[in-house]
Amino acid sequence: MPTRRSPFLPTSVETVLLSIYPATLLVGSLFAVLDPAARASPYNTTTQSHFANTAPSYFAKKSNIFNVFFVKQGWAWVTFSYLFFLFTHPATGSASLAVTPKRLRGLFRYSVVTLWWIFVTQWFFGPAIIDRGFTLTGGQCELVEQADAGKVDMDTPRLFVTGVACKAVGGKWKGGHDISGHVFLLVLGSMFLFEEVFHVVLKAGGAKEERTIFMNDGAVKSAEVEANPEKGIATSWTLGARIVLGIGALCLYMLLMTAAYFHTWFEKFTGLLVAFSGIFVVYFLPRAVPAMRDVLGMPGV
Repeated sequence: MPTRRSPFLPTSVETVLLSIYPATLLVGSLFAVLDPAARASPYNTTTQSHFANTAPSYFAKKSNIFNVFFVKQGWAWVTFSYLFFLFTHPATGSASLAVTPKRLRGLFRYSVVTLWWIFVTQWFFGPAIIDRGFTLTGGQCELVEQADAGKVDMDTPRLFVTGVACKAVGGKWKGGHDISGHVFLLVLGSMFLFEEVFHVVLKAGGAKEERTIFMNDGAVKSAEVEANPEKGIATSWTLGARIVLGIGALCLYMLLMTAAYFHTWFEKFTGLLVAFSGIFVVYFLPRAVPAMRDVLGMPGV
């Protein structure tokens, strides 16, 4: 009897997806090094971006429309597209807007991923994880201009322990290691959407189930044993699925722009790792822990 694959191993589609992100960061970083315009443009190490008046590209400006209305509002786009998909796709429930067990577990997965986004970027029992990491590695808020004018004691800025609070009082977030929030958001949001949609759509289309799971008795079986497919699905590529893929594709494009024009390579790398850690907990760990799977379920099962 052949040995089944480990539940922790990614499927063929997941392998491709997980490879796209580091490849995108690598290509963008290489472009920043090789592009003559990017090399010639002055770079602000405090803001980890090019100066707006000499930016080598429209996408190198923080004021570009995609950054302002898409990336800055990224989790709202992720939320809208996912909920529309979840409550309209026939594989998650025979009736639109009906709260089925599959949709309920989908909401649980969304809630956990959203909680991780909040912890990393917004609040973690005080400052967010990004801000805590920045200050723990020697970073601080320095009100350079006000301090030079003698309007503020340089010890005072140390009280501002979040990037938002620092900027609100006219300060600059300097020193320390700044995990790339853009990379984190774009990777977490798009991978979450891809995990949800591809498993559901491919499964509804009759694709073979590659995922394996640990059962309560320790046996390794195909995730197919827990599947409860909906009947009579006319199409798997619904409008909701297409919208999700569109949002995910735009995330990947903006990830490439972030890799090319913003942050150091190590800040981008840590943003990637922090995003992947959240994906692992929600989509890979439940395959090995039946108790987690009872609560979170698995997309397409």
